[in-house]
Amino acid sequence: MIDRPGSSAVSPTLRDIAKNFRLTGWIGFWVQLVLTVISSVILLFAGALSRSPGANQNSPTTGIGVVVTIFGILVLLFNMYWALFRYIPIGRRLDGNPANRPKRPETIQVLRTGLIASLVGMLLSLLGAQATVGLLAAKAFNQGIGGFVNTDPSKFIQPLDILVVQASVNVILAQFFGIGAALWLLNRITR
Repeated sequence: MIDRPGSSAVSPTLRDIAKNFRLTGWIGFWVQLVLTVISSVILLFAGALSRSPGANQNSPTTGIGVVVTIFGILVLLFNMYWALFRYIPIGRRLDGNPANRPKRPETIQVLRTGLIASLVGMLLSLLGAQATVGLLAAKAFNQGIGGFVNTDPSKFIQPLDILVVQASVNVILAQFFGIGAALWLLNRITR
């Protein structure tokens, strides 16, 4: 459907695919940008508070989960670049001059690259979330059992700890949108 030799006019199906690429690229970019900014702000806020004097040193903000989630955010930055500078231009090229239209294999490769990047980002984000939740579970088990309550405040789960989990989940959701966009576009061009 993407490359029709001898066809100078844009068919309605090709026009729909072009529109889908542009729209999906923009929606994917903005959804991922909003979720990335929210997650980044939460992690920066949590990191700043964990470095203040008297802060809990046994906090998820000091764990490997945050570091791995930050790598997930870096992959999200690549995904946003990919949506903005690959998906949207493909949509424009499909609507334009027939000589400049991308070939189907080239378009499928662009979608596969976006899909693989989103899957790697989701894996990193899931590992980060698992590490953070594991640390919170350890803190919960150390809070005390059956009337014997621990009085060490560093052993209690703090509201900030939950925000770190929220940041990880936001990154996972953003990666999910990237995966969904790539799969949906792949489905559109292979029908």
